[in-house]
Amino acid sequence: MSLSRTRSTFAPPIIAARRWLDGVVFPPDRPLVNVSQAAPAAPPPPELRQVMADIALHDDSAHLYGPDLGLPELRAEIATQWSTHYGGIIDASQVAITSGCNQAFAAAISALTGEGDEVILPTPWYFNHKMWLDMSGITAVPLPTGPDMLPDAAAAAALITSRTRAIALVSPNNPAGVEYPSETLRAFFDIARDRGIKLILDETYRDFDARSGAVHDLFTDPAWPDTLIDLYSFSKAYRLTGHRVGALIASTDLLQEVEKFIDSVTICPNQIGQHAALWGMRNLGQWLAGERDEILDRRAAITEGFPRLAAKGWKLLGLGAYFAYVEHPFAIGSDELARRLVSEAGVLLLPATMFVPEGDPAGQRQLRIAFANLDRAGIGTMFDRLEPLSF
Repeated sequence: MSLSRTRSTFAPPIIAARRWLDGVVFPPDRPLVNVSQAAPAAPPPPELRQVMADIALHDDSAHLYGPDLGLPELRAEIATQWSTHYGGIIDASQVAITSGCNQAFAAAISALTGEGDEVILPTPWYFNHKMWLDMSGITAVPLPTGPDMLPDAAAAAALITSRTRAIALVSPNNPAGVEYPSETLRAFFDIARDRGIKLILDETYRDFDARSGAVHDLFTDPAWPDTLIDLYSFSKAYRLTGHRVGALIASTDLLQEVEKFIDSVTICPNQIGQHAALWGMRNLGQWLAGERDEILDRRAAITEGFPRLAAKGWKLLGLGAYFAYVEHPFAIGSDELARRLVSEAGVLLLPATMFVPEGDPAGQRQLRIAFANLDRAGIGTMFDRLEPLSF
């Protein structure tokens, strides 16, 4: 008997890690430092919450089914802002609104693949991408990254077979944090175009990229819809994690297939969340710039503080957006280390075993630190607790 779809993959890593907290008591003067999850811990800004409350009270349509592919006004706003930002031409008909960026990825994969097909994922990979491929009967083909945590397009080309349907990239990267250079993204786009497959580019963390302006030129290619599928999340930008609003930008032909997926899963994205995203796009540009500045300052605090760990044999492999990806110096594996850090250091983070294929030796040496919810003082506390450790 074959395994069910869900039994074909692993347990959700964030939930699994939270179980390590069971029975552990953290005294008031030494609370847990939680760097396990990359999600805003604060609610949306008050003015956005007021808009959402007004919509809930006064817009009856917000409580009804909406269009499968999302509010026309939001689709049009994304098309306009993306066209301006990237210097390309994107039409509202090429934009779909999804219930979070995870659903955007799931919808794209469902529209592209059949049982037994393949999708290339750089490792370390975003675990939810791997989970969805497992549950869809799709083979995730690992593409190991180099010491700089960047994938190599030529190495990816060597992995393409007759069953390959896409290459999926995340930039800024989850879990490694690195920001993929424009040249890297262009190389992957060119290979995907030349080989007749899709390039899925997840830009969930694009609002927190340290670089200014457009970080790639893929939309300037008039034929971008033939190759590119761009994903985005409003969760990080406007703290709308609980309202599940994401976006998928692709060819109109692909969106016809995506519509079938959405209609069968959620019917439509969250209506109030969509109105919130639209209002945020039109009114919170300056506020979002401040959020970016704060994240970049926290990133700087990691850079400034890490020499304390480097002196003890730690290595900083990747840094950006919400994440630091590190190599530890201890003789034990990262999965055991992560569990012991909860009780012995009061720190919750994720081992790299959750981001690489089973048996990959890198998984036992590396850890992900999601630092975005720590202020400078919290980052200092984290270093205080990690620096004296020995195992």
